[in-house]
Amino acid sequence: MIRQFELVETVKSYDPNADEDLINRAYVYAMKAHGSQMRASGDPYFSHPLEVAGILTGYRLDAATIATALLHDVVEDTGATLEELEKMFGLEVAKLVDGVTKLTQIELQSDHSKQAENFRKLLLAMSEDIRVLLVKLADRLHNMQTLHFIKKPEKRKRIATETMEIFSPLAERIGMQEMKNELDDLSFSEINEEARSSILKRLEYLRDEGETLVPLIINELRQTLKDNGVVADVSGREKTPYSIWRKMQKKDVPFEAMSDIMAFRIAVDDSDECYKALGVIHNAYRVVPGRFKDYISVPKPNGYQSLHTGVIGPEKHRIEIQIRTRSMHEIAENGVAAHWQYKQADDKKTDVSGKPTDGKQYRWLRELLEILETAAEPEEFLEHTKLEMFQDQVFCFTPKGDLINLPQDATPVDFAYAVHTEVGDRCVGAKINGRMMPLRTRLKNGDQVDISTSKTHTPSTAWENFVVTGKARARIRRYVRLKERDQYVELGNAMLERAFVEEDYPLTEKGLKGVLKIFQQETVDDLIAEVGMAHITARDVLGAVYPGTKKQSVARRLSNMVPLSRAKKKAKQKKKNRDGVGIPIRGLIPGMAVHYAGCCHPLPGDRIVGIITTGKGVTIHTIDCDGLRQYDEQPERWIDVSWDIGEEGDIQSSGHVSRVHLTLLNVPGALGALSNVVARGEANISNLKIVTRSADFYDMLVDMEVRDVKHLNEIIAALRATPEINTIERARG
Repeated sequence: MIRQFELVETVKSYDPNADEDLINRAYVYAMKAHGSQMRASGDPYFSHPLEVAGILTGYRLDAATIATALLHDVVEDTGATLEELEKMFGLEVAKLVDGVTKLTQIELQSDHSKQAENFRKLLLAMSEDIRVLLVKLADRLHNMQTLHFIKKPEKRKRIATETMEIFSPLAERIGMQEMKNELDDLSFSEINEEARSSILKRLEYLRDEGETLVPLIINELRQTLKDNGVVADVSGREKTPYSIWRKMQKKDVPFEAMSDIMAFRIAVDDSDECYKALGVIHNAYRVVPGRFKDYISVPKPNGYQSLHTGVIGPEKHRIEIQIRTRSMHEIAENGVAAHWQYKQADDKKTDVSGKPTDGKQYRWLRELLEILETAAEPEEFLEHTKLEMFQDQVFCFTPKGDLINLPQDATPVDFAYAVHTEVGDRCVGAKINGRMMPLRTRLKNGDQVDISTSKTHTPSTAWENFVVTGKARARIRRYVRLKERDQYVELGNAMLERAFVEEDYPLTEKGLKGVLKIFQQETVDDLIAEVGMAHITARDVLGAVYPGTKKQSVARRLSNMVPLSRAKKKAKQKKKNRDGVGIPIRGLIPGMAVHYAGCCHPLPGDRIVGIITTGKGVTIHTIDCDGLRQYDEQPERWIDVSWDIGEEGDIQSSGHVSRVHLTLLNVPGALGALSNVVARGEANISNLKIVTRSADFYDMLVDMEVRDVKHLNEIIAALRATPEINTIERARG
């Protein structure tokens, strides 16, 4: 365990102006606060914050961050308060400790929603000061280093999984590759110890085999560069067991087929020397096609810069070479810790070489904040951010040449949302490399994407089936939620109007406001939406506003169900006509507030009834559907609905699915005859299922898209006149 004077001296060695007194006071305070507390390992608890502080000194962090590391557990585990810390150590340290403490209080619970809420708070805290994340990562690293002292295997596995799913990707996103590798390896050893041990044994064998080979390759590379006027540091690096295993799984190759287990790094003074060194290497050795990547011209989202290439190098060995400057190497290893002075509000940011940067490497943080504002629940936010962090990158360009980083398999819709949220919402088409392409097209490295937009367009629910970025998916789901809520409010309002009209009571906003507390709702719209979702019945609201009302019978409800046009709706409401208030069905979004029953496939022209389904709104059935019997004893679920009839009596609808049951002769051309008749009738077969077959006949169910009942009857009549069709009728149930 590092001693007090050693900790201070280490900080002073890289920051002579560090506040020595602050670190000393934090050390003494934390040691006294934790007192006799012990860890699972049997060590004094204070050894943990001290080790966390020691880890952070390795990244050359400032005195305030080191003090925060020493104090990060005192609010959670002792009687210390934030007010006391602010008084003793200042506002900066108190805020940092608060940022870490808020996370730890929830992190100790294993429930998935708590984990999601924890990550949500972590993002908020680190968006204000990135040092909160640095302390949290160091805290997690030391906890992983001592994980084996925890007795319960399920708890160890949970912590290891959380580390690999959340904290390791975060370390990678801020460029702290060394810490990411260690977190991955420690998690891997807990989650899949057998695989890790196997890889370690094979690596040990390779080390013995290549004991003289690696130095030979390094010396030859160094000499080749020197002979061509490039002075460089050359070193060899062995890949971690987890990165090897992950590549084996991804490429589905055995260990023996891995050609880049060893990577060689060339470090030079500036970026011009990087390209010169690349030219020397490519001129001296044969290049492996498809292995060159230029991350200097196009940096990774975390700021990583380097040239990667694969060659058949010295001794005819296939090797991977990374070429970078020394400052690039520092960022590659330590990431944001290499220039920890970064603050979210600071507009004038510079990198370690003193060059200004526009903060593109922190764009992912801003995008996660956008997802945070859009997601409905912490679990949804966690899902979207995992999508945002876990996938490999492709690099695409706008028509103006701006670079957009996207995950693997991203689509033009993902690209549009990456450009701007409004561009994504209004996206109607895309040109990829000058050609119009479908919005579900998978983008490739180097694609130029030109998005077409329309002011009247809105996100399509179908987009969620193919987008891959968390930002796009969160935005689409937000639109669906808002659209769904609007339908629930409209539906709930109609249900309440009908219930109040039937009892001759006025429906007023004042009356609904008076019962909000009874139903634990904040606004009238919230209450109406809950009625639309069937979480609260309209009769319950009526009974709360006007106590003493009685429930109607099913027979009376059915007698009140008559069609009602949209044009006459408001007039009927004003008159409070006891014949009932119909809910027009128009512009429905499938799966939202209103949907059609699959048992009877109602069509415009059928007499219909609505059944309130909890959490789904209203399910539309035909009035003679056998499935309605199960609701005979639940009259509060029944609601009258009608089709939307236009000015001249035409039904404004298209694409309704109806099902027919038919028997088809087993002769050549019979299926073609069926489809031709349907096509000539301007209908469309959407699904076909053979129920039974014999030597002479096929029994099948056919789903067709038709306009209404009249259209269906015309199709059925035409099919009955077709010689190849023996029998046909509309399917029920």
